[in-house]
Amino acid sequence: MSPKEKFYITTSLPYVNAPPHLGHALEFIETDAIARYKRLMGYDVFFLTGTDEHGVKMYNTAKKAGVDTKELVEQNAQIFKNCKGALNLTNDDFIQTTDKKRHWPACQKLWKRLLDSGDIYEKEYEGLYCEGCEIFMKKSELVDGKCPTHKKEPALLKEKNYFFKLSKYSDQIAKLIETGELRLVPESRKNEFLNLAKDGLHDVSFSRPRDVLPWGVDVPDDPNQVMYVWCDALTNYISAIGYAEETSQFKKYWPADLHVIGKDIVRFHAGYWIGMLLSAGIPIPKAIFIHGFITHNGEKMSKTIGNVVDPIETTEKYGTDALRYYLLREIPVGRDGNFSDELFVERYNSDLANNLGNLVNRIYTLIDRNEISDFTFDKYAEVYKEKVDQTWKKYVADMDEYNLHEAIFHVWKLIDFANKIMEEEKPWALLKEDAEKGRAVLCNLLEVLRHVSIMISPFIPEASAKIRHQIGLPSKIDPEKENGWGVMIGWKALGEQEIMFPRIE
Repeated sequence: MSPKEKFYITTSLPYVNAPPHLGHALEFIETDAIARYKRLMGYDVFFLTGTDEHGVKMYNTAKKAGVDTKELVEQNAQIFKNCKGALNLTNDDFIQTTDKKRHWPACQKLWKRLLDSGDIYEKEYEGLYCEGCEIFMKKSELVDGKCPTHKKEPALLKEKNYFFKLSKYSDQIAKLIETGELRLVPESRKNEFLNLAKDGLHDVSFSRPRDVLPWGVDVPDDPNQVMYVWCDALTNYISAIGYAEETSQFKKYWPADLHVIGKDIVRFHAGYWIGMLLSAGIPIPKAIFIHGFITHNGEKMSKTIGNVVDPIETTEKYGTDALRYYLLREIPVGRDGNFSDELFVERYNSDLANNLGNLVNRIYTLIDRNEISDFTFDKYAEVYKEKVDQTWKKYVADMDEYNLHEAIFHVWKLIDFANKIMEEEKPWALLKEDAEKGRAVLCNLLEVLRHVSIMISPFIPEASAKIRHQIGLPSKIDPEKENGWGVMIGWKALGEQEIMFPRIE
């Protein structure tokens, strides 16, 4: 048996100055859905997430709260770790940038590589610094003198820092993106970044004085400087898999096949990170998947307004699959989206409770009440098989391009088809009038449900497992055994019935 093709996928590292919000949940769930799909397709997947725990913002947040920085970090990092269970994530590892055993040695090794390449230099710098973004900004980037993201005036700082010669790699980075050697998904983000880079990427501050930033990774051979965010946080993608020692895991999984990030940090991942890798002689990642922002009922989420949606609370109230489905179905790839309380309930009741849940319940009830165990699987199957084959082709094409919301749409068209068959064929009547055809309709619908259970497994895995249990299949999908049509031939018994999505009134 040939070894599986690897697929290394990562989220960005959320900052732990506050608990996770709905935007974090979107990124985690999108990444998880892609990871689950790739496993389904037979890939050897490694899925990494973690937390960014250093920086002035972290230090100042703890100071204002009157707590030790490490205490605040661990408190919020634990909540992010809890997302694995709350959101049903399948990440293989969780890296923390305060990990002095795994992460710090990799950062310091990378720094030395950049230094050896002649790409780190020291200079005195004066600039406008936004603490929220943790970047120095040009006046042209401000709106009415304020950071467009945080709506605050940046502070004017004058410091002696180390800088990275990003400008040296500006043309090379642009060419990598133009040629598609580094893919930005969706395509619209490629043009946005190239427009940003057309005037050239500028050198970036790579450290801060220790008296300003006492909380971070030590700069090698300079006790007065601490690494700034770029050589610290971005390095997590290689530190977690053993870059410091260049382990077999690092050699196996790097380069990353996909980084999943938000649109506000594209310049750092497509620019700074790629420049650092080029300088160090490390292969670049293959693709970057970029998602948009989420509003709540049309308004930007804000603690002041009191409209922040807590993803963990939402899953506790409505179930994990309900939140996963809404975020993946309702928000197109790469675009901003809206979490609407009204639409959330509408989607839940219509798509999950009525369309999917009711279909499973009706098929189960008919088989159970009529005590059917001897199924007919014959010429009646052709229309079902054709519909399933068409759906798979569309589904795989969209999933391979990370068009998650389109892939779900195709699955729900298949579910609609099955519901339509129920209404048109009326198997409850057929069982009395033409028992053979009635059994064939139910057998074919069971086979459709099997395919649906596989297709939805990356998106709503709990529902997938419940469907499979009810129709008498193992919860774990074996792609090799379940490929093609007709697996339900020889089917013998149902499992226990369960209402998967009780209606929200």
